[in-house]
Amino acid sequence: MPPQGALPDSPTPPESLSILIPVFNESATVEEALRRLWAVDLPLATEIIAVNDCSTDDTADRLAGLAEESPWPFTLLHHERNRGKSAALRTALARASGSLTLICDADLEYDPADIPDLLAPVLAGTADAVYGSRFLNLERTESTWWHTLGNRLLTALSNLFSRLALTDMETCFKLVRTDVLHSQNLRAERFGFEPEVTIRLGQLGQRLVEIPIAYEARTYAEQKKIKWIDGFRALGTIMRTGLTRPK
Repeated sequence: MPPQGALPDSPTPPESLSILIPVFNESATVEEALRRLWAVDLPLATEIIAVNDCSTDDTADRLAGLAEESPWPFTLLHHERNRGKSAALRTALARASGSLTLICDADLEYDPADIPDLLAPVLAGTADAVYGSRFLNLERTESTWWHTLGNRLLTALSNLFSRLALTDMETCFKLVRTDVLHSQNLRAERFGFEPEVTIRLGQLGQRLVEIPIAYEARTYAEQKKIKWIDGFRALGTIMRTGLTRPK
């Protein structure tokens, strides 16, 4: 019983989820990706925020039609010039209203059926953030050997600065509390979002766990892949973020 004259404790509001989807020239896959996502039975209120990063195919038109069909609230945003994944995620994050944020791609490499497993540790109160690791799943479809090696090296270097012990820092599936993301003053461009967010989570002492996820690697002919120059840019992001503190 609260002291006389004190207001009773307010009930904790239920968790909700914002799914951020950066999209660039995914006309061939975006519809199936979203329909797979909608087919998942999620245990909390969910919204989608998609950012068309100045696609040059008919991705924008497809997204507009899908937004009309969506069973969940769907916000569609556009960039007037191509700015890269990190910029698209920052644009989407500014509109996120859920207490939790999940990063999701539209290229069919990841399986939305894994999302409830990503949510489980956070909803149970045993984690603040959850990453889906492709390397913890021994049945995953392999990417190229050098792409895998580059991922391993970047993850190891990120671990040095974040003091985490991750196996897959570059994974798309990242579930993080929205207020934590809003507090990070993210700056990275192109593909720098992954190491920047990861190192900041480590610096902030967030409880970050990994779970195995399904993964079906796409070829260069099928999808856009991170190139060697992006690897060097990621190294720069790791050094800049690791040597500074969150503001």
